Amino acid sequence: MGGDHGAPVVVPAALAYHAKNPSCHLILVGKEEVIRQHLPGGKAPEGISLHQASEVVEMDELPSKALRGKKDSSMRVAINLVKEGDADACVSAGNTGALMATARFVLKTIPGVDRPAICSALPSTGGHCHVLDLGANIDSSAQHLYEFAVMGSELVTALEGKDSPRVALLNIGQEEIKGIEEVKKAHELLKQSHLNYKGYAEGDDIFTSGEFDVIVCDGYIGNVALKSAEGVAKMIKHFLGVEFKRNFFTKISALIAMPVLKALARRIDPRRYNGASLLGLNGIVIKSHGGADAKSFANAIGIARKEVEANVAARISEQVSARLKG
Repeated sequence: MGGDHGAPVVVPAALAYHAKNPSCHLILVGKEEVIRQHLPGGKAPEGISLHQASEVVEMDELPSKALRGKKDSSMRVAINLVKEGDADACVSAGNTGALMATARFVLKTIPGVDRPAICSALPSTGGHCHVLDLGANIDSSAQHLYEFAVMGSELVTALEGKDSPRVALLNIGQEEIKGIEEVKKAHELLKQSHLNYKGYAEGDDIFTSGEFDVIVCDGYIGNVALKSAEGVAKMIKHFLGVEFKRNFFTKISALIAMPVLKALARRIDPRRYNGASLLGLNGIVIKSHGGADAKSFANAIGIARKEVEANVAARISEQVSARLKG
C-alpha cells in the first residue's frame, strides 16, 4: 500500500514477477478491496495470496507515530509475517523511516549489531558496487561504520560467492590525514580487522574505479551520494534528448546512435538495481524506491528471493555476531 504509487504498481509487479517465477509464492498485504481492483477479475492467481491489513503508513508520517499508532498497517503486518515464519522476506516501497523502525522493533537486530543499515548495489564501470549505509543512520560512530563493513562484506560473500570482498571507507580523499574523526577511527578499526580492507575510497570510486566490492559510509553521506547520482543520470538523459533533437542532422545522428544509446540506458537503468537490503535484522526486509514502477518493484522482489535462497539473514547473523563479538 505504500510508496508513491501503492497498489497500482505493486500488484502488477507481483503478477509479472510471479508469471516468470511461478515457484515463488507471493503474499500481497494491504486493503483487500483496493488490491482486488488491480487483479484480473478481482481474483489472485494460484501462487499469490491476499492478507488483509486495515491501515496504511503515509510517506510523510513520523516513524514513531506509525510504530505506535498503526499496528494493523500493511507494513507492520507484512513484517509480522516474517517474524512468525509465514513469509521468508518482506518487500516494501513505503516510508523508509517507518519501515526501518518497524522492522527493528519487530524483528530485532542480530547479536553484536547496534544499528541496521541500508545496503544496495550501484552500477559501476567494474559491474557494480555495494554501498552502505544509504540513509538509515544519519550520524554513525566508528564502531557503526565497522559493523556496516562486516555486514556488507558478508552480504557480498553470500550473494556473489566472493570469499574476500574488497572493502573501502568513503572519505574526502585517500590520504591518511583526511576525513572527520569518526572516519579516521573506523579506518584504524578496519585496518586491524579480518576484512579485505583496501583503505579510503572517494565519491567517484563508487561508479568508476571497479576496485571495490563494498564501500562504507554513514547514512547521511550515502543518501546524498545516491540522490546526487540519480540527479546526474536524469540530467545526462535530459541533455542527450535536447541535443539530439536540436536540428535535422542531430536527429539523424540520434537514429544512427540509437543501438548504443539503448545499450547505455539498459546498463545504467536504475530499475535494475532497485531494492535495498536492511542489514543487521533477524529477517530479510527489502526497501524498494518509493517512486518505483512495476519493473523496478519486480526487481526488488527478485532481490528478496535471492537473499532467501542464499540464506543471507542466517549467514550474516552467524558470521557477523561471532566476528563483532570477537
